[in-house]
Amino acid sequence: MVGIGNSEDQTTDEVQRRKRRARSFGAQAAVYAEHRPDYPEAGIRWALEAVGDRDGIVVLDLGAGTGKLTGGLLAAGVEVIAVEPDAGMRAELVRLYPGVTALSGAAEAIPLADGTVDAVLAGQAFHWFDQALAFPEIARVLRANGVFAAFWNTDDNTVEWVAGLRDVSRSSASFPPSSSDDPLPAHPLFAPFEYAEFAHSQRRTAESLTASIGTNSHTVIISPKERAEVLGRILDYLHATPETAEGEFDFPLRTEVIRAVRRANTPR
Repeated sequence: MVGIGNSEDQTTDEVQRRKRRARSFGAQAAVYAEHRPDYPEAGIRWALEAVGDRDGIVVLDLGAGTGKLTGGLLAAGVEVIAVEPDAGMRAELVRLYPGVTALSGAAEAIPLADGTVDAVLAGQAFHWFDQALAFPEIARVLRANGVFAAFWNTDDNTVEWVAGLRDVSRSSASFPPSSSDDPLPAHPLFAPFEYAEFAHSQRRTAESLTASIGTNSHTVIISPKERAEVLGRILDYLHATPETAEGEFDFPLRTEVIRAVRRANTPR
């Protein structure tokens, strides 16, 4: 499972690097919107299962970025409120989804009233949250028995050429590989978290997959010289790999989802 720990067990250098990576996406907003994958419908349905029988479901897309999860939520027929701290990312979301309410804010300070939404979902964002501050805020804005869920799209490294791509993609800013044994988060305001995994894929070419990886924070915050070297290495690898050398191909992904229901009768 994707690493979801807080920064409490990290060195000062690691904490600072994490902060730089978390703030790195705005400059890549348009490229991010073009090249990052969406999320599978089955995963979204699973995340919202606990509130699926409600009328007029309202979902907060927290750390919404350019709206990669927003689009799937709209397709599911729910009302979406987006909260995103980066102005560049938020502007791209508004351009793509002008009918969605998009607010400046963060998981640690959500600009909504108590009991506003039925669900809070986070796509590729929960690992940036300060959980000690974010969980009470998420619980505060949820209605009774509302649900929180977080999504991650991860490369399917069980595929040999994808595992090879992971190796050539690493930069000096890459985090250590996360463990599949990483524990699920826990908080007294929420029932125990559940985990599910969904097969997913994205149609790519060697060039567009290289561009996708170029939106990852570990390739954004490094020097221009190292960035050019890393992206060049990726493109060379893809052009030399039979499965990806020519034309379009399906890039295999796994979408990991965790979900938990807000406990009843707990203070906001």
